[in-house]
Amino acid sequence: MANDASAVSDARSPAVSDNPLADPFSPSADSALWRKNFLLGAATASYQIEGAVNEDGRLPSIWDTFSATPGKVLAGDTGAVACDHYHRWEADIDLLVSLGLEGYRLSIAWPRVMDAAGVPNRKGLDFYKRLLNRLKEKGVTTFVTLYHWDLPQHLEDRGGWLNRDTAYRFVDYADLMSRELAGTVDAWATLNEPWCSAYLGYGNGHHAPGLADGRFATQAMHHLLLAHGLAIPVLRANDPASQKGIVANIGRGTANSGSAADQRAAHLFEVQHNAWILDPLLKGAYSRDLFELWPGTEPLVLDGDMQTIAAPLDFLGINYYFRTNVASDGGHGFREVPLEGVERTQMGWEVHPDGLRDLLTGFRSTYHNLPPIYITENGMASDDKVIDGHVDDTQRISFLKRHLAAVDQAIKAGVDIRGYFLWSLMDNFEWAFGYERRFGVVHVDYSTQKRTVKRSAELVAKFLKERKARI
Repeated sequence: MANDASAVSDARSPAVSDNPLADPFSPSADSALWRKNFLLGAATASYQIEGAVNEDGRLPSIWDTFSATPGKVLAGDTGAVACDHYHRWEADIDLLVSLGLEGYRLSIAWPRVMDAAGVPNRKGLDFYKRLLNRLKEKGVTTFVTLYHWDLPQHLEDRGGWLNRDTAYRFVDYADLMSRELAGTVDAWATLNEPWCSAYLGYGNGHHAPGLADGRFATQAMHHLLLAHGLAIPVLRANDPASQKGIVANIGRGTANSGSAADQRAAHLFEVQHNAWILDPLLKGAYSRDLFELWPGTEPLVLDGDMQTIAAPLDFLGINYYFRTNVASDGGHGFREVPLEGVERTQMGWEVHPDGLRDLLTGFRSTYHNLPPIYITENGMASDDKVIDGHVDDTQRISFLKRHLAAVDQAIKAGVDIRGYFLWSLMDNFEWAFGYERRFGVVHVDYSTQKRTVKRSAELVAKFLKERKARI
């Protein structure tokens, strides 16, 4: 894993321009972003935008349960209505197309498409068929994630991802979806961010289902990755023309000093955030360092599991948001040491585009079978407000420019990166933070459901129009 021996010296991210709108989003003339085959799109997730949680046969998910539990989500918010995308999907697709975005990454709500006995729910399936057919009619490249955290509650009641059987139920789900939607999906991702599902859901309780035990986290991760590996050949058989992959969130860890202990702490941070997922996928084994960090948490692994998990991938989705500065905790772990004087987002996350470049180039050196990469999420939250009909999200504009420049630098260093998806198309339900944090390039007034295109989206649309004209 990549580590930074001079974390203190490079700790200060470039300051936001005093007036980024005077220097609008526009990649350099030699940027790979001008390539015809470099895909630029936006991403969303089912529970965060769809709403309609009790309509047309949809079953409860773990996030319905979790968000209805007092104290779990900021302000008591839930995804019951969200962006009402279930009813407004046609207008939302028209909005996506009007911005010139070439790709759309969405997820399917598992509880919407089949019942507890595995019987298909036709109304739920028809919703996604209409959605995907319209996207294809509009010429939009479709990336579909099967699992973006909304596990059916009836499966959690039987143990959720702690129960190996959930991996087999996931294969049933993947089989149904890839048979029903074959030909409308350009790329399938089995899972979104298994680190979050395992660690935040079962390790520290910050996300649904709200359990907190280190052993739970590693066992849940193993079953998540097993579900992925078991589903890949099914997806290949049912929809051979599409790409198959998985989406991982990655974290950059830098050391608070040059001491050996702090350097080791930064390494262990990246083992926990990156190697925990990527080593099984690309090396067929868990990092031994992971269990130095979490002794006694080794999951139950059956014969053949690791070979299944390491099924060849057509692409790897990478989600990146921030870096974390760490120091040794005096034992076998790390502790965060927040840096002062750095730029942060509404989430409190440090803006550090160099971390994305460094991780991508480091992965190329570490994993010799690294598949082609799509940046499947990158973006930031800010407290955006509509003023006189406009949203001038100046920090986001600067953020996107710098992160896209980092992607370009990684491509020029030899990393095979084929596209980039903004997170997110629109403001939405931000999990445990409810509706306070706004990640969209389109503003959503949750009281009226009015969409307002932000300045960042206008500038991305302007670039895409210029690129189309140039090509």
